[in-house]
Amino acid sequence: MTVPVALRQAAREIFDQALLAVDPVKPLRRAINFDGKYVSICGTDFETSTRPVYVVAVGKAAPLMAITVGEILKPVLKVGIVSGPFCEGLKQLESDTWRVFEGGHPLPNEASLAAAEAAFDLLRRAKEIHALVIFLVSGGGSAMLEWPRHEEISLSDLREANGQLTTCGASITEINTIRRALSAVKGGRLGALVETTDQFTLIISDTNRGDEASVASGPTLPPLGDGPRPRAVMDRYGLRISLPASVVTSIEDAEKEKPIKAVNRYQVLLDNQNAIEAAATAAGQLGFAVEVALDINEQQIEEGVSILISRLISLKEKSPHNRVCLISGGEFSCAVRGTGVGGRNLETVLRCALELDRNQHRLSFNHFVALSAGTDGVDGNSPAAGAIADENSIARAVAVGRDAVGCLQHSDAFNFFSSLGDAIITGPTGTNVRDLRILIA
Repeated sequence: MTVPVALRQAAREIFDQALLAVDPVKPLRRAINFDGKYVSICGTDFETSTRPVYVVAVGKAAPLMAITVGEILKPVLKVGIVSGPFCEGLKQLESDTWRVFEGGHPLPNEASLAAAEAAFDLLRRAKEIHALVIFLVSGGGSAMLEWPRHEEISLSDLREANGQLTTCGASITEINTIRRALSAVKGGRLGALVETTDQFTLIISDTNRGDEASVASGPTLPPLGDGPRPRAVMDRYGLRISLPASVVTSIEDAEKEKPIKAVNRYQVLLDNQNAIEAAATAAGQLGFAVEVALDINEQQIEEGVSILISRLISLKEKSPHNRVCLISGGEFSCAVRGTGVGGRNLETVLRCALELDRNQHRLSFNHFVALSAGTDGVDGNSPAAGAIADENSIARAVAVGRDAVGCLQHSDAFNFFSSLGDAIITGPTGTNVRDLRILIA
């Protein structure tokens, strides 16, 4: 076995161990207990002998979360709404108990609107009979359950706005600021519909710690007060002219509204830090000198990759005789420049491969591996979670007629790595705690 192959296998094992650590099932079973009379959620007891339990689950982890909660609370769970990605779990939920919707992502679709209408109806009934409402919220839910704040905003307008936001290079915090301004669901508005009955939100987070109100744009939690203003985000990226008029009007109106008050108990069950810690543990067990870079998180992708490479070189210089592993997470901001197939993880790996290849003659090490992948199993508009590259990737691409720079310029990193057999294909993972980047030298 050559050294590059061994390092590639190690990188993939580290990623796979991190994925196992952020499976929602075990933390959900720890969080929820039922003794026949009381439902206990994260240590808070709710009497259910005289009232039912309703569930609203939304996001990429929604199917698996709903299946698990349904098993725990089967005697008292009356009805639930689930809007998530197409997967076996979603089909498994189809029953008299669950209303299932294949909500859109990254853009809302008709099912996203239907899921919101169903959730509104369920919550009105829950309020009338004082049911216990459990919200299961995970990343990706922003598009999967949606309803416009103003009737002038059409589904086409919502899709156009979301399309522009996710390709202009805005950070996820900035994107969520605009999404809340357009939505009757986000920013705590969904939870506010049952403010007079008991409710609890359990979260699989794809945001930074302390910013759980941004997961799925916060359907049950109001945003932090120190975030960017929607009008400022719109103007920063020059979107005022290109966005639909109904969207611009809603953004302007949102500046005048009072924020929704927090009415909900909640708990974050898993987040990106759990994946990073599991990856670091796995790398240490494989014998690497490990460094975790929590500060390499939400940079613009060009800056983020530059810092990654510099940090890897520095780490190797400190441990010249050891194999080293640099681990980071979060989500780089990645503008789309062409009509290719790709995403921020695929582009991160391609940029790393190009940067290290250009400077290979100046490096103190001969071998490297770069892996970046989304824990949800989906990267951008591609069927991949991400990709893996080493010091031979650029030369191998030349041999099969692939132009790395051209693929980068056209946002076509998936086809670059697919032609090498180096795209990481996992399918939907049932979880979503942002991205994981693993660099080895």
